[in-house]
Amino acid sequence: MERGGRMSFLRDKHTRWYCIFLSSLFVVFLLAAIKIADTQTKAAREIFFAHDNAIATSLLEQGISEDIIAKALTSEEESASGSGLLNRIGYTENMDINRLFYISSVKDRMLSSILCMELFISILLIGGTILFLCDREKLYQKSEKTIQNYIDGNYTVHLPQTSDGTFCQMLSSVEQLATMLQSQNETDRKTKEFLKTTISDISHQLKTPLSALYMYQEIIESEPDNPDTVKEFSVKTGTALKRIEQLIQSMLKITRLDAGSILFEKGHYSISNVISNAISELTTRAASENKKIIIDGAEQKFFCDMEWTGEAIGNIVKNALDHTDSGGIIHISWERTPAMFRILISDNGHGITQEDIHHIFKRFYRSRNDCHASGVGLGLPLAKAIMEGQGGFLSVQSEYSQGTTFTLSFLTES
Repeated sequence: MERGGRMSFLRDKHTRWYCIFLSSLFVVFLLAAIKIADTQTKAAREIFFAHDNAIATSLLEQGISEDIIAKALTSEEESASGSGLLNRIGYTENMDINRLFYISSVKDRMLSSILCMELFISILLIGGTILFLCDREKLYQKSEKTIQNYIDGNYTVHLPQTSDGTFCQMLSSVEQLATMLQSQNETDRKTKEFLKTTISDISHQLKTPLSALYMYQEIIESEPDNPDTVKEFSVKTGTALKRIEQLIQSMLKITRLDAGSILFEKGHYSISNVISNAISELTTRAASENKKIIIDGAEQKFFCDMEWTGEAIGNIVKNALDHTDSGGIIHISWERTPAMFRILISDNGHGITQEDIHHIFKRFYRSRNDCHASGVGLGLPLAKAIMEGQGGFLSVQSEYSQGTTFTLSFLTES
């Protein structure tokens, strides 16, 4: 925001007081000048009175009448004869002023008073200026030290914010910049930490299927003439490769969502079509595992990205299949409110413990109770990222050994 102005420097406390000091000094100077002028006027009057007194005394002693003396002292007329007389006795306009005792006395007193006034004013001005500059120097040094701390990555100290002057406004802007840099550094640190953790997790996730692939390959190579063994471990090889592919695909999707490179193409789609496409590849698995997927609800349309929403629903249904035993039921329903369209996916499986429920959306998180389940720990985080990318959210309710309900909430299109 533009806060400057022609007199914005006066918002600074030190500058404001210095300007007040200079104004006060000017007033003192003016009053002193008036006082000196008045004093010197009185002194000049006394000196000229003494001079006229000396002239009158001298004339009286020479027998000149008082009337003539009085007329001479009060006369304001000038004449050539008078000038000639003064010239003859050495009184000219160019004569040395030191010969005029009375005038030189006035001059000396005037110079003395002016010098005293000048000395006094100079002391005040220099002293006040030095105090002002010392205060500013302290501010500059403290600011420089703080900025150097910012450069070194130390944001625990702060720049002085004592007034609203132009310089302090600049310090405030630097403080805001430092806050932004601190936030950016923290973000970079978290990003690096996240990448480090993610790479470690991916390495760990890949290590198991890759080790299994090496082992299966060795077994197949060692028994090429045993069809049953080759077939068995070929199937296991396919499963391990599928696990690796699933991990890579999930990481690619979630990375694209993190980078904001996904452009969701929303439209009005039939809920039954979205769910049908989402679970088309999971119905066969459910049947083979003696589990049921029940879809219950009247036909409706809602606003979403069909492909990515199907991905989220499929991941949640797959998670439900992973955590239900034979004979388990996954129930999919939906409901509409004035503000929301909700899809509810429930199961009667193992449920989630209270210590795990706050962590299930973390990437690669695996509960100690889930060591028997398949998957790589990215399905639920991916589903959550998809929902948040569309402006919705994903929530969960569960009780251990009693089943789980995931709710996908979409904002109703305004």
